[in-house]
Amino acid sequence: MIDGVSLGVFLGLFLGKQIGVLGATWIAVKLNLGELPPGVTYRHIYGAALLAGVGFTMGLFVTALAFDAPALAASARLSILAGSSLSAIAGLTVLARARQGQ
Repeated sequence: MIDGVSLGVFLGLFLGKQIGVLGATWIAVKLNLGELPPGVTYRHIYGAALLAGVGFTMGLFVTALAFDAPALAASARLSILAGSSLSAIAGLTVLARARQGQ
């Protein structure tokens, strides 16, 4: 069974980074605070947003500070590994397809 810590860490890395990076970029473009470089589409931004979820180094550091209970820390570390791995695979897939023009 998945506990709240595991689910929160996983979703924070995998979904939170996507929402933050893609959302901030979209808002900046819509408010004319910036523009996408020539040849860059939102598919490229989405791929980069997925890759932003590969944050295991800082995640492990925060986990070491946040959890005294060994079981919670182990659960969080496993979720960091899973979230970072899925982010890397999904990000590389999206960017590879964007490069091929699919």
